[in-house]
Amino acid sequence: MKRLLLTAFILISFVSCVNDDDTIALCETPSEISTTNVTNNSATLNWTNTNDVKDVTIEYGVSGFQIGTGTLVTASGGSIIINNLLPETTYQYYILANCSVDNVSMLSVVNEFNTSADPVVFQFLPLLSQLNLFSGDLGDLNISPRTFKYDLNTILFTDYAHKLRVIALPDGAALEYTGDGFPVFPNGTLIAKTFFYNLDETDLSVGKKILETRVLIRENDAWIIGNYKWNDTQTDANFTEDGSVVKVNWVNPNGGNMTVDYQIPAKNDCTKCHSNAGNITPIGPKLRTMNFEIDGVNQLQKFIDAGQLTNSPSPSTIGALPNWENTSLTLEVRSRAYFDINCAHCHSPGGFCDQQSTLDLRFETAFDDTNIFMRRFSISARINTYNPGTSMPLIGTTMVHTEGVDLLQAFLDTL
Repeated sequence: MKRLLLTAFILISFVSCVNDDDTIALCETPSEISTTNVTNNSATLNWTNTNDVKDVTIEYGVSGFQIGTGTLVTASGGSIIINNLLPETTYQYYILANCSVDNVSMLSVVNEFNTSADPVVFQFLPLLSQLNLFSGDLGDLNISPRTFKYDLNTILFTDYAHKLRVIALPDGAALEYTGDGFPVFPNGTLIAKTFFYNLDETDLSVGKKILETRVLIRENDAWIIGNYKWNDTQTDANFTEDGSVVKVNWVNPNGGNMTVDYQIPAKNDCTKCHSNAGNITPIGPKLRTMNFEIDGVNQLQKFIDAGQLTNSPSPSTIGALPNWENTSLTLEVRSRAYFDINCAHCHSPGGFCDQQSTLDLRFETAFDDTNIFMRRFSISARINTYNPGTSMPLIGTTMVHTEGVDLLQAFLDTL
């Protein structure tokens, strides 16, 4: 009996299929789906459609969107360019084939791509945000993947302010090794330094106060300089050539309450330190000052591995400026390192103080040629108190750097 019923079912099905004029051919789901030419705001979606009718519908949206809530587009070829996308965003999309009004394919599996960051703009614009140096909310100071951060082994004192240092290079360009001083910076290089205070050094969750971002851009083998002052809401910074004063209250690492009338320099003040022999120049990013380990990895080696520094030997063969806070070193070595980063940009041949002073405070200068011994009493007098126009440095600080002065005075007392 079971066999008779099965045979009858097969015969009925065969007759039904043969006589059914409404049978619809299967609409195949697009395959070989890929994404190419992804930029900061666009992407090309590609697929293969084996159906006779080549129309497809694509639904896309920010990763995690629910089907039916995304953006719908139709296409009839094997690719389409999607525009007006957000930078640094993960998108997902699905494709289905439209064989007819009543016959569509299954949805493809989900496909995904990530847009890139907005390109850095290598020119001075009214707002810092327009330069695309940071990702997301500007006040978070998350640097763009198109820039790279650098740090200095021994740093210049600026009233205890923190500094975030970044370099941006044109696509395909790199710094070039020529020794332990400044590398060769290609035209288009942008160097930016953002100054800020943690409002409470004992509790970083309290937040920070961002004051200014100083920018150097290399054009036609010369540097141009500009400055951006941050607004009170910490959402952006405005280009300015004028100096100003911002009052900041913060708690230092020891829990002490601190106050500073922080001075944002005018453009003309910036050029006093950032110049040599009449030419604007950076101060900090010499290879010897960046030649140290961060989290167990040599910073220069990291640049080399990333293709950001070319023609360089092993960092172990490049000179390294000592960290003046390293108490295992001698007073002389630590003091000379402090002089180098804080003072030598002015007190060196071609520097701002070259004609007014006999001091040459570069680390590589032999001690007998620095005139430190001859000028030791003058140095002591001008670093131990803060008197505008007399104290050293002449600009850039509004207070005595207690830790630095203690170091220098201890060294001078040995002479």
